[in-house]
Amino acid sequence: MPTPNPAALEFLQTRRSRPAKTLTTPVPDRAALMPLLEAAARTPDHGKLEPWRFIVLERPALLRLAAATEARGADAGIEPERIAKSVLQFSDAHLAVAVISSPKPSEKIPEIEQLLSSGAVCLALLNAALAAGWGANWLTGWMAHDPVFRREALGLSEGETVSGFIHIGTERAAPPERPRPDLGAITTWVTE
Repeated sequence: MPTPNPAALEFLQTRRSRPAKTLTTPVPDRAALMPLLEAAARTPDHGKLEPWRFIVLERPALLRLAAATEARGADAGIEPERIAKSVLQFSDAHLAVAVISSPKPSEKIPEIEQLLSSGAVCLALLNAALAAGWGANWLTGWMAHDPVFRREALGLSEGETVSGFIHIGTERAAPPERPRPDLGAITTWVTE
């Protein structure tokens, strides 16, 4: 018979990301952030490859990334409105953790499983931050998918990608609840 953890289940059933633009200071310091990273690193990882890593982006780094976003967006011909929105993702932030997908060569573990593990790290970090009482949000944006930005602004190696920027801070105002999926419409029961 399983041993239920009702508090954990209730948290997962009611968890809610907080819009990054509503997050402000204070943000977790290194001592408060380390347990969140530790929780995220407990993500399923077939083959124990650790096909992901963290880049903690503090305020000065975020401001540098905002400037890099503006410059790279202009060079890449991104629409000015899209650039402006993307710049705000960094310039308005006080702390974000970039979760980097860093696949390892493996004959047994396909790259897609390693990529999925990196996405699971994003969700685990997001949930750990929320469970610790912080506001948090998982963002990407065109910058996460731009190879030049990844290489020049974040220093990523060939083959590394950004799975997400997890913004963490103090929530200014709780957003209203949003509609949730209709489980009947997305669930198939296979009985034979």
